[in-house]
Amino acid sequence: MTIKTTHVGSLPRTQEVVDFIFAREHGKDYDQAAFDACMTAAVRDTVAKQKDAGIDIVSDGETSKISYATYVKDRYTGFDGDSPRNAPADLKMFPSFLERLANDGGTPQYARPMCVGEVKSKGQGELQKDISNLKSAMAAEGVERGFMNAASPGVISLFLQNDHYKTREAYLAALADAMKEEYETIVASGLDLQLDCPDLALSRHMLFTEMSDEAFLKVAASHVEALNHALQNVPAEKVRVHICWGNYEGPHCCDIPMSKMFDTLMSTKARYMLFETSNPRHGHEWAVFRDRKADIPEDKVLVPGVVDTTTNFVEHPDLVAERLTRFVNIVGQDRVIAGSDCGFGTFAGFGAVDPAIAYAKLKSLSDGAARVK
Repeated sequence: MTIKTTHVGSLPRTQEVVDFIFAREHGKDYDQAAFDACMTAAVRDTVAKQKDAGIDIVSDGETSKISYATYVKDRYTGFDGDSPRNAPADLKMFPSFLERLANDGGTPQYARPMCVGEVKSKGQGELQKDISNLKSAMAAEGVERGFMNAASPGVISLFLQNDHYKTREAYLAALADAMKEEYETIVASGLDLQLDCPDLALSRHMLFTEMSDEAFLKVAASHVEALNHALQNVPAEKVRVHICWGNYEGPHCCDIPMSKMFDTLMSTKARYMLFETSNPRHGHEWAVFRDRKADIPEDKVLVPGVVDTTTNFVEHPDLVAERLTRFVNIVGQDRVIAGSDCGFGTFAGFGAVDPAIAYAKLKSLSDGAARVK
């Protein structure tokens, strides 16, 4: 049995796609029919490239979204103005590097409005377009299994901060209620649902820097509680959860370790666990899963990131196979899927990895998976 392959979700967008997205972002006039046609064609191309790279479980590349979290401002009421920017603590420790990132365009520019009113869905029209584009592309390319990303309540609260609800807990509850229909709509379409949850790790060194790790774990637990509430009608076997510490090249010396986040991750109502294990800061943490093997529920499938998403190195397939074998030895081959550390197009128009190299990395991922015996 060959190990199946997937990735975290976002993929490089063409300049035409980016231009349309930013026209919408900046309130400029654009042709909606041309926008829709562009997204449909781009998703078809993105799925074809994933298939060519040997990816079994594909996504739409989050093609139509400005970013994996802030897209909600366009699909839900209650957001306006701008949220404060919080640079990660590790970058603040090295101000010369932070300045270099900013000067080199390494800080994505897009709106992060505050929550200033009641959060309610504007309808599922945009989501239905995304679903239709992905399913049509899969049918045309002969791909059987796909997934669609959605923001978790916690990550929305990280980037679109609260200035309306009386408490943070009330904001999370409102987000969970609002996002519930989106999650259920994705699963009802036949696609798998992926919840992007960098709030469970990244927010420790971005928003909650003054807390102790123990206090942060309580915050993370409240995020999982909100997420699981929103998933109450969704079967766990249709759900993927992705945790990460920020998809950027940087010191990452303030990252809370996986050993402390392990229980939080395992408590999510999801069968598939996606996490970083390729980059130099977290490559050693496969051992956490080895040492906590008895605490991994039998229904969980591990999807370790076996290629990095912040550098243009193309990992050798033998290295990919080596990384996967570690997890196969822990839970068995039928409970491991090869994945990426994070996305290759986290924000529209922004990505550290050259688009052609991103797909070369995915090809190496699939070649490496095929070498695991």
